[in-house]
Formats: sequence, C-alpha cells, structure tokens
Amino acid sequence: MRFVLFTFIFITFSALSFPIGTKDGLNEKSKNEITLSETEQLYEQMNLKELIHFDAFKAAYTGYKKLNKDNNPLLTLIDFNLPSSEKRLYVLDMEKKEVLFVSYVSHGKNSGEKYATSFSNRNGSHQSSLGFYRTASTYNGGNGYSLQLDGLEEGINDNARARAIVIHGANYCSEQVIRSSGRLGRSFGCPALPRELTKPIINTIKGGSLLFIYANQPDYLKKSEVL
Repeated sequence: MRFVLFTFIFITFSALSFPIGTKDGLNEKSKNEITLSETEQLYEQMNLKELIHFDAFKAAYTGYKKLNKDNNPLLTLIDFNLPSSEKRLYVLDMEKKEVLFVSYVSHGKNSGEKYATSFSNRNGSHQSSLGFYRTASTYNGGNGYSLQLDGLEEGINDNARARAIVIHGANYCSEQVIRSSGRLGRSFGCPALPRELTKPIINTIKGGSLLFIYANQPDYLKKSEVL
C-alpha cells in the first residue's frame, strides 16, 4: 500500500514539475520564436520589406536608440551594400513610421566604382566613411547648398568636419549618368545627392537628426562601439 501511495505521489509531482505534453510546455519555445522583436515589428509596421534590407535597418535602428538623445524623430540611412545605380538613401520618420525620401546617393571615388567597398576616415583619402553622423547647419559653398555632418564614431568618421564631408548636390548623381555609364559619378567622400532633391532632403534632416552610412564590413562592425 505504501509503495502504491509513493508511486502515485511521485508521478503526480513529476507531472506538475515537468509539464511534458501540456499546452504551455509545448508552446513555450514556439511562443519565443513567434514573438517579434521591437526592430522586426517596426520594420513590418513601416512596410520596409521591399525597400530596405533588414540588416541595414537593424543596425541603423540600434544606433538610433542609443544616440538619439534629443528625441529627433528623423533617421537617414544610406546602404552602401547596394550599387550606386540603385536608390540607397532613405529618410525615415520613426515617430510617424513613414518613409519621407528615397534617393540615389554617390560615394567617394576611391571607395569603389559601382559599389563602395573601401572606406577611410583619413583626410585626402577621397573615400566615404561608414557609421553614425549627426546633421548640423547648412551653408552655400562650391557645391551649392550643403549640410555639415559631425561624425560620431571615433576613428571611423570623426574627421568628417576636417575632411569637409557634407551632403551636397551633384550633376553626376542622376539617372542620366546611370544610363550613360551604368553607375553614378563619385565624390571626394561626400554623400552627394541629385540636384532636384538636395534642398528638400537637407531642409528636412538638418539641425541634429541622425544619419547612418551602412555596409556589411566586418572591420567596421567589429570596431564600432555603437553597434
């Protein structure tokens, strides 16, 4: 009798402690797999699947959450994984969950031809620099209406001011150039825009919003303290 009673208690305790076969036990793992992360939810809510590669958005949003101390809702993403013959600059309103602009953008002439593959923070390199920037003030210079950028990542893009890396318009950044040469022309390291979009984009993002230039470069991803 005692043996039967002990066996009953053991089986009951085991069932309570290890609910194998119960609804909750079976579904715990699947719940974790199904639950979307905050980044994935936002990516879906903004309908970005057919527009922006997720890895680029994830990196941009990671930095946005860390660096956006003034609650500026705007985030500009440049995806240099894409060729210059494709539109690869996106201005996003993270608060309204809207895409404000999609544009072509040029890279530095020593970063590559159709694709940007080499990057530098060195003055005179004529290469683009990856990483996070904060937009500053505007001015009219040799390239017309331009927007100053402050590089936020030490050793990666913090020489942006010294190198005069700014957003400006350029005639070599146009669909006509793509049709004739298969790619955009290139800058001295600046993210150059089509003339017709320069002023609208600059006036939207100037004054403290974040800009992120992305490429799937192991050296950058390893060195970046933001990511």
